Amino acid sequence: MADTKQAERKAAKLAKQIQAFSQKHGGAEGQLAYIGQMGTRIVLVGEDGGWGDLVAPSYPVAQQAAEKAGLTLHDEFDGEFAAKVVTGPYEWTRMAGIQIGGPSNK
Repeated sequence: MADTKQAERKAAKLAKQIQAFSQKHGGAEGQLAYIGQMGTRIVLVGEDGGWGDLVAPSYPVAQQAAEKAGLTLHDEFDGEFAAKVVTGPYEWTRMAGIQIGGPSNK
């Protein structure tokens, strides 16, 4: 019983964070990605191209949070959904820095 109440509280907290992100970015859509024992990542993409993520302790909690927040979910992070993401210089230098010989992000 306590675990159920704890999961409901966590889902409610995540739903508020999703709603805040959505308000800041003119709306949002999402995708749930299981990340093993760590839980489930809730990937958020705003209508303005802003993006972020949250981590729920389990897939059911992530689903409940998305449902409470009214978040439209995608099965995959691809196609038109992925194309909405806007990246800037930070992301490009960070990604390039991971590659051998790429610039560092210092």
